[in-house]
Amino acid sequence: MEFIDRYEEVIAQAVQKYMFRNQPSELYEPMNYIISHRGKRLRPIMVLMANELFGGEMSKAIKPALAIEYFHNFTLIHDDIMDDAPLRRNVPTIHTLHGINTAILSGDGLLLKAYSFFEDLEPKLFKACVRIFTHTGILLCEGQQYDVNFETQKDVTYEDYIRMITYKTGILAAAAFEIGAIIAGANTEEAKAIFNFGKHIGIAFQIKDDYLDVFGNMEQFGKKHAGDIFENKKTILYLLAREYATAEEKNELEFWYAKKTNNIDKIYGVEKIFRRTKIDQKVLALIQKHNEIAQGYLDKINVSDEKKKPFIELANYLLKRES
Repeated sequence: MEFIDRYEEVIAQAVQKYMFRNQPSELYEPMNYIISHRGKRLRPIMVLMANELFGGEMSKAIKPALAIEYFHNFTLIHDDIMDDAPLRRNVPTIHTLHGINTAILSGDGLLLKAYSFFEDLEPKLFKACVRIFTHTGILLCEGQQYDVNFETQKDVTYEDYIRMITYKTGILAAAAFEIGAIIAGANTEEAKAIFNFGKHIGIAFQIKDDYLDVFGNMEQFGKKHAGDIFENKKTILYLLAREYATAEEKNELEFWYAKKTNNIDKIYGVEKIFRRTKIDQKVLALIQKHNEIAQGYLDKINVSDEKKKPFIELANYLLKRES
């Protein structure tokens, strides 16, 4: 998509401009390492997209977009530590290369640098953006804790899961769009509409992530195959499998999710239940449902269909991806 390439180049140049050149290098080199491994950089692109949708100046939105990107990478560092993940974006994680202590400090440094990127905004905008940013960070921490809790919590409901992924993933996409809109001068109603568009796209994105953990191409996905099963994560696949499984299959699921083991029999056994209950089809239908909800919020924004087209293309790109 040409518009993605255009925004991505703007973000890449900005990241290069604000690379860390400080000392001690043991702290800053890992920070440069993670922000230079580009990934998709979708969240800062969302800031720029929303800003342009409402007629804003891109130059004013670039640093806030970097704030979202640096914050996102901070969360990835800490998430990888918590999951003991060896790979991120098909390269070794920071704690694998530099140890847990340095990884924690580097993540903290990225978080603090993220806040500094709002400083050029005029006071009213600064206050509004930092309020959204801080609230988003708190909700994301809550979502991460719910995710941790679910590993040992026996009765996780569908509502529990949606709340967790909304906080853990959906809210950051939503905030990125809202911040871009506010910087452009969007009114409250339209800023909330683009926020809700981002929230439901983010929810669908996380559900697709859970789907790809089992049904994706691991070489493209860049993560350990069935890592969620190994970690006993109560993802939507697990919840739907329990709903549609036979009594015998439910017992088998509970048996495997009661222990944390890398036993290949566990992965095979759980995957077999997922496939037998056709969870892949049910999950893909749920992704489409949240995509349709998101499109409904996009329809409420009073701009031309031509200006909305990139948002529809972005949603389709995110939700049809195989990695």
